[in-house]
Amino acid sequence: MRRRSGCGWKYGAALNMWGVLLFAVALLLFVYYAGKKEGDHFPPGPLALPLVGNVFHVAVKQPHVYLTQLADTYGKVYCLRMGRHKTVFVCGWKMVKEVLVIQADNFADRPYQALYARLYNQHTGGLLCSNGKTWRRQRHFAMATLRTLALADGNVEASICRESRHLRRAIRQHKGEAFDPKIVLNSAVANIICQVVFGRRFDYDDLHLRQLHTLMGEMVHLEGSVWALLYDAFPTLMKHLPGPHNTIFANFEALRVFIGTQIQSHKLDLDPEHPRDYIDSFLLQIQDGKNSEEGFTEENLVLCCLDLFIAGTETSSKTLQWGLIFLVQNPQIQDKVQAEIERVVGSSRSPEMADRARMPYTNAVIHEIQRMANIVPLNGTRMAAKDTKLGDYVIPKGSTVLTVLTSVLFDENEWETPHTFNPGHFLDADGHFVKRKAFLPFSAGKRTCLGESLARMEIFLFLVAMLQKFTFSAVEGVRLSCEGTVGLTRSPYPFQIRAVER
Repeated sequence: MRRRSGCGWKYGAALNMWGVLLFAVALLLFVYYAGKKEGDHFPPGPLALPLVGNVFHVAVKQPHVYLTQLADTYGKVYCLRMGRHKTVFVCGWKMVKEVLVIQADNFADRPYQALYARLYNQHTGGLLCSNGKTWRRQRHFAMATLRTLALADGNVEASICRESRHLRRAIRQHKGEAFDPKIVLNSAVANIICQVVFGRRFDYDDLHLRQLHTLMGEMVHLEGSVWALLYDAFPTLMKHLPGPHNTIFANFEALRVFIGTQIQSHKLDLDPEHPRDYIDSFLLQIQDGKNSEEGFTEENLVLCCLDLFIAGTETSSKTLQWGLIFLVQNPQIQDKVQAEIERVVGSSRSPEMADRARMPYTNAVIHEIQRMANIVPLNGTRMAAKDTKLGDYVIPKGSTVLTVLTSVLFDENEWETPHTFNPGHFLDADGHFVKRKAFLPFSAGKRTCLGESLARMEIFLFLVAMLQKFTFSAVEGVRLSCEGTVGLTRSPYPFQIRAVER
C-alpha cells in the first residue's frame, strides 16, 4: 500500500482549511442578510459589512459632519448598523422635533448599550442612562434640589459672581502674555457644580481638581469614539482586549472613588435641618427610608453625582472656550459686546442676570456661540417604546434612535447663514433679541439638559465678567481653528490667547 507523501497531506489539509473558512464566511453572510430585512417601511442606509456593520464607515475625526451629510443621500431618517445592532439617525429640525418634542413619550427611554451597562450598574443607575420610574424620580429630585439651592441664602448666582472674581484674578496673573484658557475656565465652571454637589470649591492650582479634569476629558472623548462603538458591538470580546476603551473604565472608577470620598465626608457632619448641597439632600432621602427602587441608595448617589459633575463641567467650560475663539476671530463683535457691557453694567460693579434683558446684542452673541460651538453634536440615544411612524418610515419597537443636533443647529432651512458666526440670527430688524425654535444646544423634550438654567447663568455671567475687564486676542501670526475634536462633546484644539486689561 502506497504511503501518502507529506506534501500531499499538507496540500489536502490546506484545502480542508480553506473549505472550512469559505463555509464559515458563507454562513456569516447568510445569517447577516437573512436578518437584514426589516420591512418595506424601514429607513434606508448605506450597505453594511458583515459583523462590523458601518462602524468603520463613520468618520473618526468629524463623525457629526459625516452623519449630517448622509441625510443628503438617504433622507432625513436613515439607518446604520453598528455591529449587528441597527441605529436610526434623524436629521434636520423638522424630523428631530418630531422625535424630541411631538412624539417625546415614545422616545423617552435609553436603549441598552453594553458600555453604559457596565459603567452604570446594568443601565439602572445615574441621571443620564437610567429609565422608567428611577429616572423620572431622580430627575425630578435633582431639578427640585437645584432650584432649592438656587433660591437659598448664598444662592447659585451669587456663587457664580464670586467665582467670576477668582477667574478674573487667574487671568490677570498672566499679565497680557499668551496662555491656555482651558485650565482656568475648567476650574471656574467646575467650582460651581462642586459647590452645588459637594458644598465646596477648589483652588485653581489644586492638583486633585486638575487630575479630575484630565480624567473627565479623556473619558468623554473616548465615549464618543470608535472604541466605544466597538465595545457596544462586541462587548464580550472587547472586555478582554487591550486598547483605549479600557481608559474609560479606569477613569470612571477613579472619579467614583473621589466622589465616594466626598460622600463619606458629608456623612460625618450631616445636619438634617440644614442640608448644604445635593449630597446632603440625597443622604437625607436615604435616611428617611425613601424607596431604593426609586434610586435612593448610596451607590446611585455616586452615579448621580458623577453625571452632575461631568455634565455640569464639560459643556459650559467648552462653550466658554469656543466663545473666546469666536470673539478673537471677530474682534468687531467683541468690541460691540464690550460697548453694551459698558453701557448697561459699567466698569465697577459685577454683572447680574437681571442685566441680560437689557443686553440683547450680548445675549444674541452668546446664543450664536452656543449654536456654532455645537457642544453635544450627536445628542444621546433614545429607544422607540412602540412601533412609531417617522416621516415615510416605521421605526419598530425597541429600535435605537439618535437625533443629530448638528443637523439642526446648521439646518439651511432654519438659519440664514448657518456656517457663519452671525449674531444676527437672534436679532430682529430693530436689534431686539429673538428666540429661534431650531436652537437646541440643550436638546429638547423629556431628556432636555436638567442643568440648562445653571449653564445659561454660568455662560452669561462668566463671559460678561471676562469681557468687562479684558480684551482677548490671538497670539501674533496664529489663526485659531474652528474644527476641533469630537467625542461625546466637541472640544477646541489646544490654543492660546492673550488677555489685555481694559
